[in-house]
Amino acid sequence: MRTDTTFKRAFNDMIDIIRAFDLGEELPSENALRAQLGVSRTTVRKVLAAMSARGIIVSEAHRRIIREQPRQIERYPKEETLAISEQFETSFMEWMLRGDACPGTEINEAELARKFGVATTIVREFLNRFQKYGLIERRQNAGWVFKGFTASFALELFEIREMFEMRSARLFATLPDSSPIWKQVRAVRAAHLELLADIDARFQDFSELDSRFHRLIVAVAPNRFIESFQDVIAMVFHYHYQWNKRDERARNEVAIGEHLALIDALESRNIALIDHACRSHLTSARETLLHSIV
Repeated sequence: MRTDTTFKRAFNDMIDIIRAFDLGEELPSENALRAQLGVSRTTVRKVLAAMSARGIIVSEAHRRIIREQPRQIERYPKEETLAISEQFETSFMEWMLRGDACPGTEINEAELARKFGVATTIVREFLNRFQKYGLIERRQNAGWVFKGFTASFALELFEIREMFEMRSARLFATLPDSSPIWKQVRAVRAAHLELLADIDARFQDFSELDSRFHRLIVAVAPNRFIESFQDVIAMVFHYHYQWNKRDERARNEVAIGEHLALIDALESRNIALIDHACRSHLTSARETLLHSIV
């Protein structure tokens, strides 16, 4: 099961790598792909074989050439790519943010383990890691209590997101043409356009694309503390996008348009345009988050 999960995750990641290249370009070596994907060479070869079987790449004299661009719908569902600990994290966040847990709710490690079918050690490790964000609190008797996801918490969280992303977005203006970030920008633009073209059927896929887009922005300025905050920011926004179903399709379509406008601004290297597009989108995202809490 673990090997299958690892393969599916690597396959999805390979889609992102390939989409950063143009048709006819050669893929990096197996060693380079192994480093990028963080998997064994055996898994890399299995992924490449699957891509070849789908006609996405073709082998020519020991070179692997991109023949077709993979489509987003070829990805494995996210739930099939998660490790057990990540599956628990997903289940816990959905339980907490969908209203099953109200402020003051006591959290028992053994009960959660039974509820979600995982070992208590996985529950304990997650709760220990997550308590620093202030949503849950440890009690002296080794129990836990849920403190509540409030508008105040959301606004504090958003202040951090705004500082990080405005700073990172401005740095795009300083990137040279040779930066590999630009290939990722083109790939994420293509993913947005593909989703927009099929918005009626796939509007629920936006939350994952949203997380990928905002992680790309902050990746321009690598910072271990920003990355730590980005985990909880991504989780909260991801699950609230899924939780609030009111006008979901229309909201997601608007957000895609805002993302594309921001991508245009990033590629323009114009600081004023970047600031305007980034602030406009973050303002809209803040309103969406607060509306979902109400």
